[in-house]
Amino acid sequence: MRHGILWSACLLGACGAMHDTDGDWPHFRGGPTHPGVGSDATTIVDPELVWEFDTGGAVESSPTVVDGVLYCGTFANRLWALDTVTGEELWSFEVDGLVRASPSVVNGVVYFGADDNRFYALDAKSGGKLWSVELGGGGEQSSPAIAGGTCWFGAFDHHVYAVDTATGEVQWKTPTGGEILSSPALANGLVAIGSRDGFVYGLEADSGDVRWRFETGATVWCSPAIHDGVVFCGSDDGHVYAIDAATGIERWRFETGGKVFSSPALDVERGVLFVGSDDHHVYALRLADGGEVWRVDIGGRVLGTPAIAGAHVYVGGGGAGGEEPGALFAIERENGAVAWRFEVGATVWSSPAVHGQDLWFGAHDGRIRRLRGR
Repeated sequence: MRHGILWSACLLGACGAMHDTDGDWPHFRGGPTHPGVGSDATTIVDPELVWEFDTGGAVESSPTVVDGVLYCGTFANRLWALDTVTGEELWSFEVDGLVRASPSVVNGVVYFGADDNRFYALDAKSGGKLWSVELGGGGEQSSPAIAGGTCWFGAFDHHVYAVDTATGEVQWKTPTGGEILSSPALANGLVAIGSRDGFVYGLEADSGDVRWRFETGATVWCSPAIHDGVVFCGSDDGHVYAIDAATGIERWRFETGGKVFSSPALDVERGVLFVGSDDHHVYALRLADGGEVWRVDIGGRVLGTPAIAGAHVYVGGGGAGGEEPGALFAIERENGAVAWRFEVGATVWSSPAVHGQDLWFGAHDGRIRRLRGR
């Protein structure tokens, strides 16, 4: 058994309730709508490294944290379950391809896809396989949204899937014009997801029927977020878009200086979204009209998705002077000032999970880390 290295230092209404739990981080970016908000997390100041765990392969998967267990994938073809406090391995599950997708954990089951062209459901306590679904070629790198007994995700075979959470039976699959890395956001009967064909799709959650398609100017790897009837999403054309969830009509757009792979986090309390760009900046934009509140240059591409907790926005990317070394940044929500950076020495693509004074994230050096505020 490999151990952590200890350091001295919704679908609301139409398909059932969302399974967000206070204190847990059960989905990529916290929940099915992808808010990116730690509901019980406080401001982390002067963090120390508590442990790091070597997975043996690059980590782009974002951790899921539920009931004291962290779940995360790796390019070493495994999904890991670690004790959040000690970093000790509880179990791992081996597949035949890299695991870039972030797992979701609902009702004691871990759901995730891999580049072996399969989508899996595992028992969260033991890591035993409950079922798997064979997909088309290209693998699965989309993190699932789960509600009301259904699991939605995209795949590189160009399709969006809805499967039964208990059996893995495919309820429907809808084709797009390209590979899908984007993870679906779910709210009020709508599944919003991007595709390499340059479109953001709004699908009916119960049937997979296309409600609308919104055309951007390039590939959409970004994963949308939904709030108050609006879908927010970035594109490789350098823009962040606000799209009406009912009609697919553009509300506003904001142009950055580079591709927008990073997915937006929504500060509903302040009416602001946070998103990163390949132009080395993290942006704060008004939800209402896309107006810029502030921007900050972190010295490298921003590939990770921000997480909001307390007075800070936490996001990974390149460190000072370029893409290497990479770092995790804490940025003041109000003014964009960098409160602190934790240098890693490798690109931080993984988006952090936050809970209380704790923060967990992965990096391209193959390690998952736990930071804790002093």
